[in-house]
Amino acid sequence: MGQEPEPDNGEDKPHSDEAHSAFTPPFGVPLPPAPEDGQTTSEFARPVGIGEHAPEDQSTGSGFRPPRGGPSAAAGVAPPPPPATGPLSRSTPWQDRMRVMLRTPMTERPTPERSLSPTEETALPVPRVLDLTLRIGELLLAGGEGAEDVEAAMFAIAHAFGLDRCEPTVTFTLLTVTYQPSLVDDPVTLSRTVRRRGTDYNRLSAVYRLVDAIVDEAAAVSLEEAYRGLAEIRRNRHPYSKWALTLASGGLSGAAATLVGGGPLVFCAAAIGAMLGDRLAWLAAGRGLPEFYQFVAAAMAPAAVGVTLNLADIDAQSSAVITGGLFALIPGRALVAAVQDGLTGYYITASARLLEVLYLVVGIVVGVLIMLYVGVQLGAELSPDAALHRQERPVVSLLAAMLLTLAFAVLLQQERSTVIVVTLNGGVAWLIYAVIAHQANKSPVLATALAAGLVGLFGQLFSRYRFISALPYVTAAIGPLLPGSATYFGLLGFAQDELNAGARSLLTAAALALAIAIGVNLGGEMARLFMKRPGEKTAPARRGAKRTRGF
Repeated sequence: MGQEPEPDNGEDKPHSDEAHSAFTPPFGVPLPPAPEDGQTTSEFARPVGIGEHAPEDQSTGSGFRPPRGGPSAAAGVAPPPPPATGPLSRSTPWQDRMRVMLRTPMTERPTPERSLSPTEETALPVPRVLDLTLRIGELLLAGGEGAEDVEAAMFAIAHAFGLDRCEPTVTFTLLTVTYQPSLVDDPVTLSRTVRRRGTDYNRLSAVYRLVDAIVDEAAAVSLEEAYRGLAEIRRNRHPYSKWALTLASGGLSGAAATLVGGGPLVFCAAAIGAMLGDRLAWLAAGRGLPEFYQFVAAAMAPAAVGVTLNLADIDAQSSAVITGGLFALIPGRALVAAVQDGLTGYYITASARLLEVLYLVVGIVVGVLIMLYVGVQLGAELSPDAALHRQERPVVSLLAAMLLTLAFAVLLQQERSTVIVVTLNGGVAWLIYAVIAHQANKSPVLATALAAGLVGLFGQLFSRYRFISALPYVTAAIGPLLPGSATYFGLLGFAQDELNAGARSLLTAAALALAIAIGVNLGGEMARLFMKRPGEKTAPARRGAKRTRGF
């Protein structure tokens, strides 16, 4: 007798043990409806009943836009006002707001308030906005701006045009920006490589003004207007010609030679040597030689002038002449940017910048050592003691420091409106250094760090009032503090086979350079931490980077 089959109740019976899955509903519980075609089953799918965007009465809002009224506003109840102070308040400068967002992980960033409807957001020209972001970031990075400031500007531009969920990334020569509308949409990533870098702080200031106009909601700059402004910035000519830069290089070297004890003859000799070196560097650049060989050629000329004066028995301090020529070549701007990137956590970019500084310094060393070795072989009596005799002439030294800063500002192609301010800043820096190092007989490294910190503090303050980068107010002002004499003494020691003395002098030069970079960065951080924006009563809070404890 066979067993009668059980009646079919419309329920599927399992045919094997494999069907008894933890995800299979128990018998008697109906199965859920099958998903329609194109419907996602991801864990990132938005649950049923939840709208596409944040509710209108969301109280958190964005750190960049004031909250909009929701149902409470429709009922006649005013929404809560935005906070007056805070790291993301509207009164905080956009640079600080963007730094807060960049230093906050993506999952912890405040939810941005949507100012666009879903249709408008879908119609956003995402590739064009990202392209504009990369082009502006390229100009900033090529102009010597720090990696964190470049990322902050790129994030501000993308956010201003409605792309809130973007992630900019900056390295030494590569810029990348990624935008992902949601967790279930494909990201859009664009990148751009910086092929050429040049120093033009006039263009850098113009780019910052363009970014400030884009971020300002009252200005309402469209995408086409931003592109036209960017094209106009690229077409602008440099404020100073090549011959003006050559004269500025001579004035910088002459003023530096005066700072280390030189007289009028030393001033003229150092200026002539620096101008010859500048013309040789332009010639090498015109022939397509790498920057390393340009620095070799530029360093040989002032060293040759100093050696020639010594061989001709002319009553001039040849060591001071060579020292003055080195001041125009030391890559202080690149060193400050490298240390700043390292202190803010951009270690790859900082390492690349330091490697660039190392190559440029090696080029200077090669050029100077060639001429010093030739001079020693010809019987030149080069002694470091000849330049160590410092005369007590504070007024002359102060004027020379201000002239050096003025010439440095011209070499950096700064705006004419900033030259006077940065010249005064350089004079104050030298005055602080001279009082601590010469009058109080304290460590030159300590004096350099304190003077550089004051430069960074003043530079950040000036940039807050002008709403531009702090570099035009900082870089030229550190010119009188650069370790030109210590670098020369180290090279001279190696040329005379005095390796220990040369190594000590080069280590002193490295310590002075690091003191300058750290002092400038610390002064800027102190300004952003304690100083308020013009018109405010208190300084806004500011979030810092997460501490990693080294692991």
